[in-house]
Amino acid sequence: MATDYLWAAPAGALLLGYLLGSIPFGVILTWAGGAGDLRTIGSGNIGATNVLRTGRKGLAAATLLLDAGKGAAAVLLAEWLFPGHGVVAAAAAFLGHLYPVWLGFKGGKGVATMMGIILALHWPCGVVYAVIWLGLLATLRISSVAGMLAAISAPMSAAFFGRFDLVLLLLALALLVLWKHRDNIDRLISGTEPRIGRNPG
Repeated sequence: MATDYLWAAPAGALLLGYLLGSIPFGVILTWAGGAGDLRTIGSGNIGATNVLRTGRKGLAAATLLLDAGKGAAAVLLAEWLFPGHGVVAAAAAFLGHLYPVWLGFKGGKGVATMMGIILALHWPCGVVYAVIWLGLLATLRISSVAGMLAAISAPMSAAFFGRFDLVLLLLALALLVLWKHRDNIDRLISGTEPRIGRNPG
């Protein structure tokens, strides 16, 4: 019987993380704000960059903050309810955002959610991530490049700060971010990747 209870905490953290991560804030906010179905706008992605294509900067900012917030909340709540299982919730929240059951497993690319997760797991790594992502976003204005480079920086900054316990998790999340950006990578290679404020990407 005791063995059965060993699965309760990780299973609880997994479920909590996935359910929080799968909340499609971009879709909800654009619908509630009267901007239509986000999945039929621009690239069809559910993240903040595509919300920006509706012309509603406030909704885009709210989507970014909420997508990051749900990642952080998953980790912090899991550590409170299921101590020691924040990493499980982190992975589940990220997968929930990328593959939400409510949207037929067609979700976002995970950049904002990954930032929230990292801030909750180890805030110095999260600060590095945020500076790289938002800094490149402001200067290059190519969302995909900024997001991918920020994701790639995460396992490296974890190693730099001596958080080797997080390196494998962050490496896995970074690889998933790259996978979700594969169409963007093709456009970058062909020179057709748009900048923020222009065509879908």
